[in-house]
Amino acid sequence: MSEKTNDSANPVLTFEGKKYFVNELSNEIKESLKVLQIAETQLKIHQDTLRLLTISRNSVANQLREKLKNIE
Repeated sequence: MSEKTNDSANPVLTFEGKKYFVNELSNEIKESLKVLQIAETQLKIHQDTLRLLTISRNSVANQLREKLKNIE
């Protein structure tokens, strides 16, 4: 799904290879678009959080590995 604006007053939605004028869509469809955009944003946020957690976990594991090298 992508939304491109040829004209700020008449944005165009491209969905599954078809183009639609957003202003011509029903309010129900516009609401579904908003919900989909929110879901996409939340997915990106959680993917970024997962990346940060993975980096943190790896860093702590590396620190632990180094500390355990000194123990016999």
